[in-house]
Amino acid sequence: MRTHTVRVHRSDAGPPRETELAHQLAVVAADPVPVDDDVAEMVVNRVIDDAAVTAASLLRAPVVAARAQALAHPPSRGGAGALVAGTREVASPEWAAWAGGVAVRELDFHDTFLAADYSHPGDTVPPLVAVAQHLGLDGAALLRGIVTAYEVQVDLVRAICLHRHKIDHVAHLGPAVAAGLGTMLGLDVATTYQAIGQALHTTTATRQSRKGAISTWKAYAPAFAGKVAVEAVDRAMRGQTSPAPVWEGEDGVVAWLLDGPDAVYEVPLPEPGEPKRAILDTYTKEHSAEYQAQALIDLARRLHREQPELADPDRVRSIVLRTSHHTHTVIGSGSGDPQKYDPSASRETLDHSVPYIVAVALQDGRWHHEDSYAPERAARPDTVALWRRITTVEDPVWTARYHDPDPDRRAFGARLEAVLADGSTVADEIAVADAHPRGARPFARPQYLAKLRTLAAGVLPDAEVDRFADLAQHLPELDAAGVRALGVVAPDELLASVPLPGGLF
Repeated sequence: MRTHTVRVHRSDAGPPRETELAHQLAVVAADPVPVDDDVAEMVVNRVIDDAAVTAASLLRAPVVAARAQALAHPPSRGGAGALVAGTREVASPEWAAWAGGVAVRELDFHDTFLAADYSHPGDTVPPLVAVAQHLGLDGAALLRGIVTAYEVQVDLVRAICLHRHKIDHVAHLGPAVAAGLGTMLGLDVATTYQAIGQALHTTTATRQSRKGAISTWKAYAPAFAGKVAVEAVDRAMRGQTSPAPVWEGEDGVVAWLLDGPDAVYEVPLPEPGEPKRAILDTYTKEHSAEYQAQALIDLARRLHREQPELADPDRVRSIVLRTSHHTHTVIGSGSGDPQKYDPSASRETLDHSVPYIVAVALQDGRWHHEDSYAPERAARPDTVALWRRITTVEDPVWTARYHDPDPDRRAFGARLEAVLADGSTVADEIAVADAHPRGARPFARPQYLAKLRTLAAGVLPDAEVDRFADLAQHLPELDAAGVRALGVVAPDELLASVPLPGGLF
């Protein structure tokens, strides 16, 4: 890997274009380096993972609304259109990307990468699939595009912190999708450069979408970034230009939205000819909750068996989770959000409340993407009592482990310290989730397929699961017809069981 330095420049002393980060990312996108076999295998895993969570979310209100919007936009003149998630119908690719993106993101149940910032790089897949289907591209082209999108998003997340300045993490997603599309379409550096700039400029937004009473927009935010990136590529292919230098300009993103005019970022990028392997540093979820709660669900499941008294609020005086700054301030009591302790809070809020998540997992010994968030489950009096005895504190040791440059030491867990009513104590800790590559039960192809079958149960017929799984596992060899069929299709009667809401379109 090489390091690219990003700093702010005055307009009268702007950097040469080839030194801009957008240009450097476009160079990465244009590099025709072969895809390593283990990288291709992981791309297949993540395509299966996205399909699993899509199947489970098809009848949820945000996904239904996004599907309705997509179906109102028939294929544009430039291609055959792309599948609308869960259906056999096609729409214009940017709208198919929109519907697919919402379906993938709705349950907060797919892959993650945590470093200087947060990301869900699996959000890059729906827009790339949509464009590939629309234009009749083959699986090899789609594979290369996904590999680039993961590389760019992970490299940005390693170096540039958005959340410190309350900028939503999808600001790294838009440029990643634009770069992935540049690779997939074989665009030249100049065109991809313009698309990356437009995608960044139009996808910067505040983190209020993940603060306080979290709304349904949480699922839409990455889908919007993917849709906007598709449109940015279209404009760039038509010769249109973008604000520049978009990161480094004196009125640009770094100067006014991030660390300011004196900031310096060191972004790691592949050397020319070096394989793009960033996807291998990412990890998926076994549980439908914010990633920093994954390990704590596993710890709570273990304590449910080994220390059952922790499930009884009458026997618990307090439970403190000693954890990283990120976990404490984003999903813990350090956020200052009273909604994180509110039994009537939205599902989106509860999946960002680690006190709630730990309380339910301690009592139930499991985590379920629907049952664990049911209003009656959140309002159960013994759960509310236990929940309000659970707090988080930042521990510098755990913050350092979160940011450890050595991936073999990096940790996203916590130490649980409980004081019981009789004065006795219980303490235990966990570094990484069971499904993490260094966890107790790392996810591999069998686990991804099992996740698909579990989440598709009651939604997709077994034959449909088999059809999709077979296609996905042959992604690198698919022809254009195979790529056009790369999507799960639910029975018409199931989709019709939830009416499509009306709107403008």
